[in-house]
Amino acid sequence: MAFRFGRNPFLEAWRRWMVFVIACGVLFWMLLLGPVSCTPPQQSPSERQLLPDLRATLAGTTVSGLSSGAYMAEQFQLSHADIVTGAAIIAGGPYACAESAFTGFMPDAGVQILSASRAASGCMLDTLALYGVPDAKKLADRARELSEEGRIGKISDIVTDRIYIFSGTNDQVVRPRIVAKTVEFYRDVGVVESNIEAVMDVPAGHAMITLDKGGSCSANDLPYIVDCDYDQVGAFFQFLYAPAVKPAGPAAGRFVEFDQQAFASDLPKSGLAPTALLYVPPSCDAGGCRVHVAFHGCQQNRDSVEAAFTRDTGYGRWADANKVVVLFPEVEKSALNPLGCWDWWGYTGRDYLTRDAPQTRAVRRMLGRLAGAEIKN
Repeated sequence: MAFRFGRNPFLEAWRRWMVFVIACGVLFWMLLLGPVSCTPPQQSPSERQLLPDLRATLAGTTVSGLSSGAYMAEQFQLSHADIVTGAAIIAGGPYACAESAFTGFMPDAGVQILSASRAASGCMLDTLALYGVPDAKKLADRARELSEEGRIGKISDIVTDRIYIFSGTNDQVVRPRIVAKTVEFYRDVGVVESNIEAVMDVPAGHAMITLDKGGSCSANDLPYIVDCDYDQVGAFFQFLYAPAVKPAGPAAGRFVEFDQQAFASDLPKSGLAPTALLYVPPSCDAGGCRVHVAFHGCQQNRDSVEAAFTRDTGYGRWADANKVVVLFPEVEKSALNPLGCWDWWGYTGRDYLTRDAPQTRAVRRMLGRLAGAEIKN
C-alpha cells in the first residue's frame, strides 16, 4: 500500500516544514549572500530559577528519548561516552543516519535541505531501502572516524554501554526496519549482544509506552504517549541500571522549572526553549544521585503537550526508587524547526553529531551544574 503524508498529522507537519526549508534554500541560492536566517527573534528572558547544584554523580549517567529525542540520546551518548553508561532509544534510527554525503562540500543551507530530505525518506519512512539507506556498517565506521578525530567519545567507552532499543509494530512515523538498523549499528560498533535489549514486538504506534496513560496502543498522534499495558520506563530503567534496581513506587519528588538560557547564552543556534524541567526525588537533595537525561520527541515539548511527557511517562516513579535525578531539556519551535525536534539532521550547524554541537554542549553544561561544576566549553 502506498504511504501518503496526509494520513498522519506528524508527517503532514513534516511535509510542510520540508517545503519551508527548501524555500529558504532556494532563496539562499538566489541571493548568494550566505545562509538565510528563517528563525524569528527570541523573546527577552524573564526572571527564571537557576538549575540547582545537587552534588550529583555524573559517572553512570544514562539517557533516553523518543524519535528526534532518540537520535539526540544517541548523539549525546556517543559524544560523552566517558560519563554515559546507557541509552534507551525509542523509535529512533542509527546514529548519523541523516548526514548528507555532501556535508563539507556545500554551504549550510544546501546541506540542511539534503539532510532533511534524507532524514524523512531514509531515516523515517524507509523509502531509500533499495539504495542501502541506512547502512549500519557505514554509520558505525562514521562513528569510529569521529571518535578517532576526538569529536565524540572513545569507542572503548561506548562498547561497554547498555542499550535498550524499542520499535512499535504499528509505528507509521519511524518504520520498524529503520529501528532494527539501530540494533545493527550498535553491534557493528562493538557493543556485546548481552548489553543490547531490543523490544520489537509490542503493537504500539509512534510513542512512549505506558501501563495506563495516553491514547490507544496503536496511535501515531499527540501526545505520542500510548497505553499498551507495558511500563517502558520501568523496562529500560531495569535494563540500564541492572542489576541493582529497586522496584518503583509512587512518585513523591518535585519538578523544578529552570532557566535553560544560562547554558546557551553563547550558543545562538541551540534552539533551546527558555526553560526546562528537572525532576528531583526526595532522597536527592542530600547529593550523590545519578542523572538520567530524557529527550522529548518532535511535537512533545510542553508547548505542544503540556506536562504529558514529563509526568505521564513514569520517569518519576523509577527515579524516586533508584535515586536518579531526571533532566528534561527542551527545544522550542521555530521557523526552521516548527515541530520542536532535537537536531539530528543539522539545523543547528555542521557539528550536530559531535560534542561541539550547540544542543549537546548545553546539556553537558546542565549536567556539570547538577554536579556543582562551573559552566565550561
